[in-house]
Amino acid sequence: MTIVRAPLVFVMLFVAVSGCDEGPRNAQPAVEGNPQAGAAAIASYGCGTCHMIPGIPGADATAGPPLGNYARRVYVAGVLPNTPDDLVRWIRHPQEVDPRTAMPELGVTEEEARDIAAYLYTRTGGRW
Repeated sequence: MTIVRAPLVFVMLFVAVSGCDEGPRNAQPAVEGNPQAGAAAIASYGCGTCHMIPGIPGADATAGPPLGNYARRVYVAGVLPNTPDDLVRWIRHPQEVDPRTAMPELGVTEEEARDIAAYLYTRTGGRW
């Protein structure tokens, strides 16, 4: 009887462990935007004044969180699921999402926010 249970225990353990993979957090989020235009918008809005952002010259500040490896994050600003739409919402209206945030409303357009999100999801994969 013990021999019969061992394979069943192994199968159950395998199924349980395989459900723990990181799945969507490691997958490339589908975002409509132009990463090159996103880099220009990041520089134009001065995002590097507060954040460290790989690939953006001078974006080495520490007032806000570093924005490297963005696609691997679970949350946007600790309050929204990390999806392209939620990241765009945060970039455009951070005060609306979290009135206590230090991130200012910058007047970012929908298109610019999508471009910035495309940059963050695709160009910031490097490690610090």
